Amino acid sequence: MVKVKRALISVSDKTGIEMLAKGLVRHGVEILSTGGTSKALKALGLAVKDVAEVTGFPEMMDGRVKTLHPKIHGGLLALRNNPDHMRQLGEQNITPIDMVVVNLYPFAQTVSKPGVTLEDAIENIDIGGPSMIRSASKNFHSVAVVVNPARYELVLQEMDANQGCVHDETLRHLAVEAFDQTAEYDAGIHRFLQEKLLNDSPLLFPQAVRMTYTKQQDLRYGENPHQQAAFYAQPLSSGQETSVTGAKQLHGKELSFNNIVDINAALEIVKDFEEPAACVIKHTNPCGMAIGADIAEAYAKAYQADPLSAYGGIVGLNRPCTKAVAEQMKDLFLECLIAPWFDPDALALLQNKKNIRLMETGAFKRLAMDKQSLAAMDYKRVVEGLLIQERDLGKISAAELKIVTQRAPNAEEIRDLLFAWRVCKHVKSNAILLAKNGVTLGVGPGQTNRVGAVEIALIGAGGQAKGAVLASDAFFPFRDGLDAAARAGVTAVIQPGGSTRDEEVIAAANEQGLAMVFTGMRHFKH
Repeated sequence: MVKVKRALISVSDKTGIEMLAKGLVRHGVEILSTGGTSKALKALGLAVKDVAEVTGFPEMMDGRVKTLHPKIHGGLLALRNNPDHMRQLGEQNITPIDMVVVNLYPFAQTVSKPGVTLEDAIENIDIGGPSMIRSASKNFHSVAVVVNPARYELVLQEMDANQGCVHDETLRHLAVEAFDQTAEYDAGIHRFLQEKLLNDSPLLFPQAVRMTYTKQQDLRYGENPHQQAAFYAQPLSSGQETSVTGAKQLHGKELSFNNIVDINAALEIVKDFEEPAACVIKHTNPCGMAIGADIAEAYAKAYQADPLSAYGGIVGLNRPCTKAVAEQMKDLFLECLIAPWFDPDALALLQNKKNIRLMETGAFKRLAMDKQSLAAMDYKRVVEGLLIQERDLGKISAAELKIVTQRAPNAEEIRDLLFAWRVCKHVKSNAILLAKNGVTLGVGPGQTNRVGAVEIALIGAGGQAKGAVLASDAFFPFRDGLDAAARAGVTAVIQPGGSTRDEEVIAAANEQGLAMVFTGMRHFKH
């Protein structure tokens, strides 16, 4: 255990500091402090010695230099059980410091503000604070290092119960938490400066990737009950767009691992649409997706696209959830619903459903295609490795479509082709999607061959395929998929093109009287 006789307090976040400081004084602890913290403690009537009195040097350079001195770091780093260290302390008139209470300049909060300048960011890079934390943490056997205001009460309780001492186990936990904070802090600075200072670098992907995540919650289990799991979030500075990570849960049971994955899939689909849009997700794939004149119409169409699969599904809306939407859901079992917000009447109605999780995002923020930072990339984990790519934010306009058949699609078909193409991007490959009038009719996801995906989509559409359009996330390697679609009454097709058999597939489309357009862009999703 460590008997705390002397403590150095220097905090940016002063939450709880009055309670801690008064508790330390109650135990006869001498308090050293700096700058604004010293003023705040003195205003409480506490006896505080300025660090400048200890070092013999004033704070300099607008506070950039305060604690970087041997009389501070010697007092932190000296091994108490090393006679030579203690002799040197005596020779240099250095008194040991037994506790450091430090939290750092708010760098992450600063750089998350719109329009933050590089100069503002740099001034919020703490130097003395991390140095003291590292010195104290390195000598954790002899120094209590407290970086989290949530630990103040615990520390005081231990001191009260142990005549001013802190347990060894607590010292170890505090040191690990301290190093965790400095690691996250440095990673945030590295990430910000990498984007700001190397913005013109041709290297989109740096040689080393260092990212930190903070645990938001433990989960009951992972994809399956025998797998343990937790949910982690990127730092505050990465909140560039609307996400499931930043959503607020208003009602329902705790989120599960699969809930979070599926909610993310639902949200990403409806974020792709400016029109009122709703989707129903099962196992990350849309079983129903639609746009409408308003959000109630969009949801009604999305549900009717596949009511059987909608049971136990995840719903995403890109407009506030209204009472008219909630009325449609009141008798249906749904796992989760995510929306920008909920009208009061809708929320009251849905809260009668005990188990549905209601998630609110606030107004949508979308990531511009040219603003992809490393933090906003797409990451896929493999055993002992990490794949990083730009997110698939690619879109196609009507003007960019290449008509490759004798018959050109009409205006109604163009609208449905573009709708189907945007939704198809979110379906697991090999992916085929049928749509008509802004509603999905059948989805063929994740198949090992494309004609099989066409057949599954047609089964899902039932007898509704006549007059529908078809989207394929990649080219048709053979004409068989196109022939199957034409027999069912599909009238127009959108696909990337690029197969060695494109001419054969185009000829098949012409034989069947289909209109077909190429996008020149593939949308594989593995």
